[in-house]
Amino acid sequence: MIDTKALVANAKPAVFWSDQPGAPDVAPPLVGDDRADLVIIGSGFTGLWAALQAKEEDPGREIVVLEAEVAGFGASTRNGGFCEASLTHGLENGLAHWPKDISTLLEMGERNLAEILSTVDRLGIDARMDRTGQITFAVKEWQVEHLREHAETAQRHGEDVVFLDEKAARVEVDSPTYLAGVFDRNGAVLIDPAQLAWGLRRACEELGVRFHDHSRVRAIEPRATELIVAGHDGRVTADRVIVATNAWAEPEREMRRYVVPIYDHVLMTEPLSNEQMAALGWKGRQGLADAGNQFHYYRLTMDNRILWGGYDANYHKGNAMGTACEEPTESHEKIAGHFFETFPQLEGLQFSHRWAGPIGTTSKFAATFGTNHDQRLAWAAGYTGLGVGASRWGARVALDLVDGRSTERTELAMVRKKPMPFPPEPLRNMVIQFTRGQIEAADRNGGRPGPWLRLLEKFGVGFDS
Repeated sequence: MIDTKALVANAKPAVFWSDQPGAPDVAPPLVGDDRADLVIIGSGFTGLWAALQAKEEDPGREIVVLEAEVAGFGASTRNGGFCEASLTHGLENGLAHWPKDISTLLEMGERNLAEILSTVDRLGIDARMDRTGQITFAVKEWQVEHLREHAETAQRHGEDVVFLDEKAARVEVDSPTYLAGVFDRNGAVLIDPAQLAWGLRRACEELGVRFHDHSRVRAIEPRATELIVAGHDGRVTADRVIVATNAWAEPEREMRRYVVPIYDHVLMTEPLSNEQMAALGWKGRQGLADAGNQFHYYRLTMDNRILWGGYDANYHKGNAMGTACEEPTESHEKIAGHFFETFPQLEGLQFSHRWAGPIGTTSKFAATFGTNHDQRLAWAAGYTGLGVGASRWGARVALDLVDGRSTERTELAMVRKKPMPFPPEPLRNMVIQFTRGQIEAADRNGGRPGPWLRLLEKFGVGFDS
């Protein structure tokens, strides 16, 4: 029997992606008074893409980025590095919530992914991209028909996907748990998220964007036609402000009604030997996932480690975040057991790193947007695990909103209408924990949702993990 507790205990409690050389120098904190045309709060992917796009469009625009930690500190470097075309957390979720706009959303998502790739190439960012696509596997009998239907729906909407029966699925990657699969050949690219974040930061600095790290914003105060963005030791007077803090949902209070932090857990293995790679047969190096409501995602790195994450997503009462939410190892031990159930031929492999971090999610499992102070402030958040790709588009929407531009993006129902807000505490915690239990029950019950999940679906609330 595999001792998952010992395996997890021996793994370094650090984010693999950022536990490597190459991080940009830490910018000095904000001290004293400054002036800018645009202040961006947060230097994760949304903030970095907003700064880059705004500066490239208008090189004379004075832009200041304020970051409570350092560039890419949060979800932007704690993810699996799946850069996907989807803006709606999958086709079915998009069809359920925004059916009239789905063709436009699909086209925008494909264009957004293409523009990410072209921008990375143009700027010479070494994001270690692997343009391999993604396979989703059925690991329970009920998931086989679900995947078959998904493939048919995706093909009708012009997506380049193919259904794999059990034999074809195990030709791509060999696991005794695989019963079928769907191969999306163009909808996902694998990247090193830290290298992407660091590269975007450097590109922005070269264009003249000013960064201040360790500069948490404590208040945004309106004054005539300007906004005062105040930190602990300084402040910036700005014409416009974009809040790009995602799961942290600060300092714009309205965000907390719609965005909650859900903790995701990730393991990284030691590099696999040639014999271990051969035992997997993972020649295509695709990004992988399984098809449950609670699902794992996994991939190879350039040096043939396996990143393994997902499944056990946890909400901590009161929107709690921080090291106290990251240190417990029970979730890591659980997913470590799932790893060896999926790949029993890798018994003996060690984990080198383990980490956790908050994903910002909404009740529709996709990004939402808002404005304040007569549209001089805009915010974007809630990508629900797909922010590596969707954040560039979200940043573009936020720029449209804060600059008062009516565009095809701002006319979308997904942008104009917010999802159902989460209730306040203590009801919030009770509802989320109960719903999580019902999702687990649905997976045990052939994927069939019970009365509570059907009620949520009726009110337009998503419940996939």
